[in-house]
Amino acid sequence: MVATSNVQAARHRVVVLALDGVYPFELGIASRVFSTVELYDVSTCSIDGAPVPSRSDFAIAVQHDSRALATADTVVIPACDIDMTLDGTLPPAVAAAFTHIRPGTRIVSICTGAFVTAAAGLLDGRPATTHWNVAELFRRTFPRVRLNTDVLYVDDDDVLTSAGAAAGIDLCLHVVRRDHGSAVANTVARRCVVPPWRDGGQAQYIEQPVPPSTSAGTAAARHWALENLRLPLTMDDLAVQARMSKRTFARRFRDEVGMSPGRWLIQQRVFRARHLLESTDLTVDRIAGEVGFATGSSLRQHLHDSIGISPLAYRRTFRAESVVPAEALG
Repeated sequence: MVATSNVQAARHRVVVLALDGVYPFELGIASRVFSTVELYDVSTCSIDGAPVPSRSDFAIAVQHDSRALATADTVVIPACDIDMTLDGTLPPAVAAAFTHIRPGTRIVSICTGAFVTAAAGLLDGRPATTHWNVAELFRRTFPRVRLNTDVLYVDDDDVLTSAGAAAGIDLCLHVVRRDHGSAVANTVARRCVVPPWRDGGQAQYIEQPVPPSTSAGTAAARHWALENLRLPLTMDDLAVQARMSKRTFARRFRDEVGMSPGRWLIQQRVFRARHLLESTDLTVDRIAGEVGFATGSSLRQHLHDSIGISPLAYRRTFRAESVVPAEALG
């Protein structure tokens, strides 16, 4: 009972700001992800507490006005009507709402919510992303933002942005993982029935011709690779598993996954290594062997390239933050 009270007191408060023209799917992401475990307290507000017109054929009723933003540890801005920001500034009522946000509050924007974040001046000189389909409009409107549309999300410490729709789920899971480690994030992902992790550097799925439908695909080869990451896997090994020529496999893999097989393998090995660093006391050399890197030095280099820190620094950071009371997992 005492532990539950401590978890309750320690809950991180997330406030979602619903603006006119909000997309219902994106609006629900934060509540669905963060409310899955008893570590976050999520609420939704509008500017004045009144129902908000959505991009669908219904309005959305909320229980709070923008004063709720003053209580937030994290503010989430879902995709909404971007026309209000196309002069590069916020409408007066929205700008007034932003004054309630305390300095140091984490800001998370989903999809075109980046237009609002940029119009508030929070992205000037910083890296960010948004939906690829409005990238050029974003660049023209906010030329001081370092826009990158080749990624699913960008984590720039206290301001995070995501690409379209499903990338918002990836970003929110990333936030959970950053806050509480992979074990908690994996629990959330399982309960939401979504993949537990897609690296922010993975390419967006930009509109392109759909490859011809076939009964063959690379999914089985990818599954086999994940079961055998400790082996020195090659493109030939994967192509054999898929029963394709090397060239056909490489092309189809990129069509389905959005990156080359080699890059995907490195990402999966780094992800597995991060999990082992968080959840075990294995040495760096032993973890390198478990995930298929030839040496501990190779693991150190790939981890540094991926997230900019050493294995030991990563372990110190995430092992400390991963200790969560069982009742917080629901």
